[in-house]
Amino acid sequence: MIQNHERFHTARGRRRVLIVDDGVIDRAILGNMLEQDYEVLTAADGAEGLALIRQWGLRLSAVLLDLHMPVMDGRSLLRELRADPELLRLPVIVLTAEKGAEIESLRMGASDFITKPFSDPEVVRTRVWRTIELAEDAYLIRTTEKDALTGLFNQEYFFRYAELFEQNHPEEEMDAVMVDICHFHLLNELHGRSAGDEVLRRLGERIQKAVGESEGLSGRRDADRFLVFVRHLENPEEFLNCLYEGLGEALSGSTQIRLRMGIWSKADRNVEMVRRFDRAKLAADTIRNNYNQSIAVYDGAMHEKELLAERLIGGVEEALRERQFRVWYQPKYAIQGERPKLVSAEALVRWKHPEFGMVSPGAFIPLFEENGLIQKLDHYVWQEAAEQMRRWREKFGITLPVSVNVSRIDIYDPHMVERLLGLVRDNGIAPRDYLLEITESAYTQDSRQLTGVVEKLREAGFRVEMDDFGSGYSSLNMLSELPVDALKLDMRFIRNLRTNAKNLQMMKLVVDIARFLQIPVIAEGVERAAHLRQLREIGCDMVQGYYFSKPVPAEEFEKFIKKEERKKCSQ
Repeated sequence: MIQNHERFHTARGRRRVLIVDDGVIDRAILGNMLEQDYEVLTAADGAEGLALIRQWGLRLSAVLLDLHMPVMDGRSLLRELRADPELLRLPVIVLTAEKGAEIESLRMGASDFITKPFSDPEVVRTRVWRTIELAEDAYLIRTTEKDALTGLFNQEYFFRYAELFEQNHPEEEMDAVMVDICHFHLLNELHGRSAGDEVLRRLGERIQKAVGESEGLSGRRDADRFLVFVRHLENPEEFLNCLYEGLGEALSGSTQIRLRMGIWSKADRNVEMVRRFDRAKLAADTIRNNYNQSIAVYDGAMHEKELLAERLIGGVEEALRERQFRVWYQPKYAIQGERPKLVSAEALVRWKHPEFGMVSPGAFIPLFEENGLIQKLDHYVWQEAAEQMRRWREKFGITLPVSVNVSRIDIYDPHMVERLLGLVRDNGIAPRDYLLEITESAYTQDSRQLTGVVEKLREAGFRVEMDDFGSGYSSLNMLSELPVDALKLDMRFIRNLRTNAKNLQMMKLVVDIARFLQIPVIAEGVERAAHLRQLREIGCDMVQGYYFSKPVPAEEFEKFIKKEERKKCSQ
């Protein structure tokens, strides 16, 4: 029996294909047809397939994709791939027995299709080979060595020539450098695309000149990110400073351009070239929001963090089986009455790792989001939260509403509404008491898809809260258009209440607008009595935060329920 993710062959240099099909027999038949010519990977649903595609990227030669699957269907996966510029040239062959689906798939961006049931193995092999060959030929035709805008090597040729350079200079100590422009998208919005392109062109010229003086190679990775492979820089600050010359002249007004540079100094030759620049990018990302630092050097601590990330990703399945993930709860209080009143809780996940101890959500949740693993964790938390609500109802005779987080990838699951309805039905919960939190960024990234899903959820009786409201750029414009039952203000507003009077004014404006639209407002991150007083004065409806309690295990949370019940009895 062929297992998910099984590799038929692992010989170096062979093309690699991914079969995404929920049919075990179909995966086995197709895998056996192709195993002589390709290394074959398999996945049982679209979400699992997307995770593998994110992992392997363009090291895959083709994806063979079934349309009808659980979790994420083939159409949703195809849309996700065609929306990703880095994966646009990955050929997708649709597997279908559905009449008319072939034309629809081709219009959506599929390269070819194979009808089910699979008949002649030679026909299947020929169509796969032909699709891959055509895709590779088309790519070679489109691709030239140089980036059209900057004149630097494009990413692919940069890495090729960097490897050749190293082979020809075996004794040289080389630095892998990543340079990018901070908040470049804002420059485009403020000054227009042509001005942004001029900044990129000038920066390309400056990098090319600086690298030429230091002997090395330069390339453009994508958008505003540049690659530099150069003999060891004794003075990185001097190198970075020389890149600024003439950049500001491309913009009108007084807009400041800020560059950020990540370096792997004297990079290890035993690490593949692409991975070296990934580590330079990792270094640059550590100073993303640090306006006092422009250069970061990859070091042992970052390496340890990278290794930890790999260990955590590799341990997810075992952690789910062994229930290492713990669901804790943080209370939410209504604050506009005579006294704060417990009205609901948020379910938050913690990982008690057998080796690393309690792992911070900030360490593993972004990793899971990047690697397509977050959906499995979401399902685990949803189940735990629903069962806990049932246990509290049986023990205390009340239903305490609980909110759970919904990730962006969940939105593409065609069965999400049915899954959630099944959870609440099995645990005797009303959908309105099972609250769903979706981040503002998910609304802004794919508002049409998300709006449709949220409308279905609300029609089914669920209430939806927009989490981290205020962290994006189009929040106020979205309020009147998007279906939402509550706003959760980004906790950065709360943290700066005492030091920034404008934050309080801005929060009051948001609360006033929300009240006009009849949308309750929740403030998270409340840590002080002063915060609570200010929020009550401006009309905020509910709060959560360390002032009342940090997230705690379910058993410890019960003290809040008991306390609330005692207050009711004493009235």
